[in-house]
Amino acid sequence: MRDYLLTLCVTAAVTYLLTGPVRKFAIATGAMPEIRARDVHREPTPRLGGIAMFFGLCTGLLVADHLQNLNSVFELSNEPRALLSGAALIWLIGVLDDKFELDALIKLGAQMISAGVMVMQGLTILWLPIPGVGTVALTQWQGTLLTVALVVLTINAVNFVDGLDGLAAGMVCIAATAFFLYAYRLWYGYMIEAAAPATLFAAILMGMCLGFLPHNMHPARIFMGDSGSMLIGLILAASAISITGQVDPDTLRLFEGSTREATHAALPVFIPLLLPLTIIAIPMADLVLAIVRRTWNGQSPFAADRGHLHHRLLEIGHSHSRAVLIMYFWSALIAFGTLAYSVHSTSMWIVLTVVFMSALGLVLLLLPRFAPRAPRWAESFVPPRYRRSRPVQPEAASAAVSGAAGSPQGPLEERPERIPVPAGVNGSTAIGHRSRFTDRRKAGTPS
Repeated sequence: MRDYLLTLCVTAAVTYLLTGPVRKFAIATGAMPEIRARDVHREPTPRLGGIAMFFGLCTGLLVADHLQNLNSVFELSNEPRALLSGAALIWLIGVLDDKFELDALIKLGAQMISAGVMVMQGLTILWLPIPGVGTVALTQWQGTLLTVALVVLTINAVNFVDGLDGLAAGMVCIAATAFFLYAYRLWYGYMIEAAAPATLFAAILMGMCLGFLPHNMHPARIFMGDSGSMLIGLILAASAISITGQVDPDTLRLFEGSTREATHAALPVFIPLLLPLTIIAIPMADLVLAIVRRTWNGQSPFAADRGHLHHRLLEIGHSHSRAVLIMYFWSALIAFGTLAYSVHSTSMWIVLTVVFMSALGLVLLLLPRFAPRAPRWAESFVPPRYRRSRPVQPEAASAAVSGAAGSPQGPLEERPERIPVPAGVNGSTAIGHRSRFTDRRKAGTPS
């Protein structure tokens, strides 16, 4: 565990330290596209954050190769090299897209080629575990097609959800954390060496996201762009492929006894084998809904719009930060609920906890205007929006109104409380000067 934590910390540190210079490089090279109609930010923000994330990936793999307990991953398996090859290709295409806005079909082709590169080097699905049946071996073509499909779906699901500050990096970090715990349990608890590459990939992915998040939280100073979103989507898919199609479930000795007993015993273990699909359930649902919506309206499935789940959260009244936290909540509930069920499938407390947290999440969705307030003694330690409003005395209000005729502002102690400005497109009011793009249609594509 210490080696994995060291790799995670080094990856996070390198990503964090490189993001600042990468931001300056993106500004210098003009990788700051104009605000488009579907964007929710108000100021042009540099992209190319995926450059720092890619070098964090390279550093994490290099450090792991020199650690005694993780060196065997590179000696016994070719999967780290396969991941690096596919990641380098998809990262390069993402950098070009962040700068020159490539066509959607070109990016789709690059995603399929990146998946094919990993398949050629051994990172592919060899078999599928099916409860009640056992391990079903796949032919070479079946494994290749299934691997490519899983990579493309995961990349686009992560890319679609990358619409708010810190949303994609946070959700993938939550997914990687749950996946790391499950893969480490297989590797350390069951002594399955084939789960070691997936555990390493998940640890590095956590470090990449944690190192980038401080620069990407609202208000974001830099975006990861397609160079980052497609990269972390590829790594998440590679972890899923490694542990689902490479780890033989027969080594867990689950298919002993009758068929009914074997199915019941294998069910909690088989569910987390599909954990990468459950932890991106929300992005995947958003992807499917977007394709159906655009096709129904006669548009291309790759056409951009403002109908994603995070956009709808903003439309019903949630602020930018609260919309991101709600998406975090549902991702964590699905991922860690599945993980907990795989460990203790017979515990009723897990089911009750998931039901209670789901009800709490629904309440949060139905209260978009609710704003928590800090107690009086803690108001000096929290942002102004969480402080309780102070009542204005009638004498002070009348004095301020009468004094406003002669001067633009009265004394500080006599000024009436300012009425808060309603939230804008991104769910929060601007701090400081306003953007020069008062009309979104002037800055981007016509709405």
